[in-house]
Amino acid sequence: MTQGDVFVVSSKMTQQKRPPVSSVPLLPWEVFMFCIGGINIKNRVIAAPLAGVTDKAFRIIARSFGCGLVYTEMISDMGLVYNQSRTLKMADLSEEEAPIAVQIFGSEIEPMIKAARIVEKLGAHIIDINMGCPTPKIVKNGEGAALMKDLNKCRLMIREMVRSVQVPVTVKMRKGWDTHDSTCLELAGIAQEEGASAIALHPRSRSQFFSGHADWKIIKEIKKEVDIPVIGNGDIWSAQDAVRMIESTECDAVMIGRAAMGNPFIFRETVELLEHQKKIAAASVQERLATAIRQLELSCRYKGEAVAIREMRKHFAWYTKGLRGAARIREEINRASSKEELLTIIQQVQ
Repeated sequence: MTQGDVFVVSSKMTQQKRPPVSSVPLLPWEVFMFCIGGINIKNRVIAAPLAGVTDKAFRIIARSFGCGLVYTEMISDMGLVYNQSRTLKMADLSEEEAPIAVQIFGSEIEPMIKAARIVEKLGAHIIDINMGCPTPKIVKNGEGAALMKDLNKCRLMIREMVRSVQVPVTVKMRKGWDTHDSTCLELAGIAQEEGASAIALHPRSRSQFFSGHADWKIIKEIKKEVDIPVIGNGDIWSAQDAVRMIESTECDAVMIGRAAMGNPFIFRETVELLEHQKKIAAASVQERLATAIRQLELSCRYKGEAVAIREMRKHFAWYTKGLRGAARIREEINRASSKEELLTIIQQVQ
């Protein structure tokens, strides 16, 4: 399926509730289909939007390992509105397999509407509103998770964005702003009322960042309250975790974030276990290194060598984590200034 090919199903199908994995014995030829706003997604495994990680090269790699839906990095509404070249490159979806979700962030309704229309024209199949980013530089501007402090604005933003584009609009949110805050329950209802096609929930508060544990119980609570798909995110570090989340929360799909950094193989492992009840072996060292090299090649192709070398250093560190001599390898990678140097270092890893 190419970037322009998206299959659409009836709205009736999108509302069907799926029973827990453990209660549905799969026959070998059966594959579940997950839908957002009438768009068919080939499985229930989704790559989370991660700033500085889920660029075009990463998304292509993730899809090659079976990931059903990929998200862009979060993209600034004002960057799009002002036609900034770097921002537009982040929103470039050419040569990618459909469907692709573009996540945008901002604090004011009108720029978000304009940004949504821009990414729709650029080929976004789904537009996601970032209401969950916890980083200080985002929330200090009233963006990301800070939006959850003003549910009136959230309601109007979702309503107007849904009205302004033809593609499905979704919302990614946190549990709330503070530790004991469960604003997500009310926001999920608002999102459904105003026409959002799905909700993705990371059930940690903004104040938690990534500390402590994700509160999966609240995913289940939201699933009981809304009819639109609920995507669970947080503390999925293995395929087994993904199955546990769906069984315990009855969410419609799982979203994998930090566990995929340097480990896109988790998408393949999760699809096989979740959709086919098949446990497969972890990637070999050779496959890890070959995939790292492929991602470098793609990054050089889409960003140019100078930018790719700088940005791929962290990815190579993730790919080589746990290998013999990993600390030395990281030091050499951080000193490398060319593609050839990086390739030489990686090819010498045993």
